[in-house]
Amino acid sequence: MTFDDFKLDKCADGLLPVIIQDDNTLKVLMLGYMNREAFDRTVAEGKVTFFSRSRGCLWTKGETSGNFLNVVAMYPDCDMDTLLIRAVPEGPTCHRGTTACFDTRENERFIGTLQSCIRQRHRDMPEGSYTTHLFTKGVNKIAQKVGEEAVETVIEAVDGNKERFLYEAGDLVYHLLVLCEQMGLGIEDLEEELAKRHK
Repeated sequence: MTFDDFKLDKCADGLLPVIIQDDNTLKVLMLGYMNREAFDRTVAEGKVTFFSRSRGCLWTKGETSGNFLNVVAMYPDCDMDTLLIRAVPEGPTCHRGTTACFDTRENERFIGTLQSCIRQRHRDMPEGSYTTHLFTKGVNKIAQKVGEEAVETVIEAVDGNKERFLYEAGDLVYHLLVLCEQMGLGIEDLEEELAKRHK
């Protein structure tokens, strides 16, 4: 995909509208615009660069704040006049210090953020971390914890205690994510498996 592939005759000032989406949470972070130079720099450097309409120049998101947007994937829309970039943000995206420029629910799809944290713990194995402790103990211990949390979740459901059920279900999901990471799998693999079964 190159900048010439886009149909920009109907776009304002010939600039390509670009939607940024968090690759982990799928939260829409911001909208910006690119000219050819901004697009090419983004592709070459792997960090999102926009063309500022107000300043009339290129700006790499995070060049002053350190809150870069690291490109994971780029998807043109069906009309080839808009670009979606899935990115991993380094800190807040909005100049207000918020996660996104859109004030949607802050913790939507937090499970993706949790998975990223678990993966980082597995990679770095920091001392004093409960997640590190689980990975150190291995698959048998992690699987045992998943079983224990599943039983506790079922007990609270049968008792009709929604507050306790939610607490135990949270423990179950966390430990299941740790087990998935231990098995080299993630949420995306679960989603793909479930999608295969959906009819």
